[in-house]
Amino acid sequence: MTNELLILLPLAFATGAINAAVGGGGLIQVPGLYAILPQALPAQLMGTDKLASIFGHATSMRQYARNMQLPWRLVLLASAAAFIGALCGVSIMYLVPASWMRPVVIVILAVMLVYTWFKPNFGTHDAHRPITRNDLYKGLVLGFAIGFYDGFIGPGTGSFLLFLFVRFFHFDFLRATACAKVVNFGTNLAALSFLVPTGMVLYATAIPMGIAGILGALVGSRLAMRGGNHWIRRLFLLLAVTLLLKMLWETVRPWM
Repeated sequence: MTNELLILLPLAFATGAINAAVGGGGLIQVPGLYAILPQALPAQLMGTDKLASIFGHATSMRQYARNMQLPWRLVLLASAAAFIGALCGVSIMYLVPASWMRPVVIVILAVMLVYTWFKPNFGTHDAHRPITRNDLYKGLVLGFAIGFYDGFIGPGTGSFLLFLFVRFFHFDFLRATACAKVVNFGTNLAALSFLVPTGMVLYATAIPMGIAGILGALVGSRLAMRGGNHWIRRLFLLLAVTLLLKMLWETVRPWM
């Protein structure tokens, strides 16, 4: 296990930094776990990933909350809905193949990427408008949907959240990133509430990775706050392209 951690700890650090800055760190950590621990069950790897990641989400959430004003009523409602959605997603993970949903996700991801690419001012300014009751309803629906996605499929959840907070609530990228951390914490907590009681967490791996993720989250959140919206936007586009290519490859590979 010591040799495995020599590879997994740097991966966890990078995951914590990327998740804190823009989301999408699962694109690094999940494949890493599959490659380094091929003998583990997929559910064990998912539980290990979620436990390791939640440390970083909590850390970045704290960092952002200390440095900016968050719309707590909105994000807590969205987080509660995401918790329920993630429980639903995890519960049917064993019943419905994720491959059935992948083409829909690819189309949504492509639309999201094109929309952001051709709107250079998207997410560069925060409207600073008050949160309305309609916004709270949107938060509940979007939180449940993204929570379901995180429980059912997983990778890219943070990037989807970032886009949705900018698009529907007119936040800038930095504020949207901060809000996404709160909701992402809720989805990870929901997945763990299902996976921990069933013994699907490799604690000897997850806890050291979680500590590395905390350090990464400290670095990532500070870089995001210093780099500002333009830096986050570029990283977001890079991760969205990477996720799209990954999902396209996973879809066409069986046919090759």
